[in-house]
Amino acid sequence: MMNQFGATLWFSVIPAIFYICCLYFTLSFFQHLKFGEETKIKKAKLGAVISLTLALLVPAIYQLIIFLFMMR
Repeated sequence: MMNQFGATLWFSVIPAIFYICCLYFTLSFFQHLKFGEETKIKKAKLGAVISLTLALLVPAIYQLIIFLFMMR
């Protein structure tokens, strides 16, 4: 069986990494927006949205899985 404390530690670190990626892509978006680079603007915006989505969904899905296992 999976070590609960190790998994909990990883699922608190992973969203922080995704938040940092989101900040990086957001700052890159503003930089590319300033210089008018259209393709890089789209890529940075997509990267920011995906990393923010993962940062918010990974802990929610993990909590849902734990809840379902506990209710079994």
